[in-house]
Amino acid sequence: MSTKDVIYELRTKNGLSQDELAEKVFVTRQAVSRWETGETVPNTETLKLLSKLFNVSINTLLGSPRQLICQCCGMPLEDSIISREKDGTLNEDYCQWCYADGTYTYSDMDDLIDVCVQHMVGEDFTEEQARAYMKQRLPQLDYWKRYEELSDDGQFEEFKEKLIQEINDLHIEGMPKVEKLNALVGRFVNLPYRLPSGAEVKFLDDQVTYLGNQLESEFGGDRCFGVLAGMDFILVSTYGKDGADPELVLYKKR
Repeated sequence: MSTKDVIYELRTKNGLSQDELAEKVFVTRQAVSRWETGETVPNTETLKLLSKLFNVSINTLLGSPRQLICQCCGMPLEDSIISREKDGTLNEDYCQWCYADGTYTYSDMDDLIDVCVQHMVGEDFTEEQARAYMKQRLPQLDYWKRYEELSDDGQFEEFKEKLIQEINDLHIEGMPKVEKLNALVGRFVNLPYRLPSGAEVKFLDDQVTYLGNQLESEFGGDRCFGVLAGMDFILVSTYGKDGADPELVLYKKR
């Protein structure tokens, strides 16, 4: 799909006239008309405004001329999993798991490989093949090439260690000691919890990346503990297979 078709489709899908779109991105109606006839394309600053307005990448606005991949883990990127800066704008270099709201979430390549291998093992890869592939692939990516330049001198790792200690200090019965916290995107872990009144409530934002882990219960059985945390809260729950029948154990403000 060309740029003119993408802009027309997004404008009409969002119920905007050419005049209304022009007003939102500070151009004239004639400029919008020229984009939609293919006479011109928006400049860089206008593309940024359109990207934020329609919640799509600039790559999509330009007709997807590039195959985007995360420059930390190598995952192919679609708009739904592209990372965001603190102001909500999309960062087309990373996925939401590797870069969350302006923060790089991995400083240890082996930790990232351990996470990726869990999702790769199956019909196409054995664990050994997946691990070997990632060890060869990751050093070729921009984040790991420029790690000394891009890293935060361990500040995020210090935050994670402090968070892990806070969680373990809760001494929740039946929950094993937390050893690691991984980046988890809200929409994949935002479970609905039933209140005593019968109403269901979700505590997370689908678009935000959190830190968390899944732990097998020391009591045995098929229910797991789920731990999720952010800058200002800790949430612990239990649930069955694939998040079935979730029960809130603890929600604590930090």
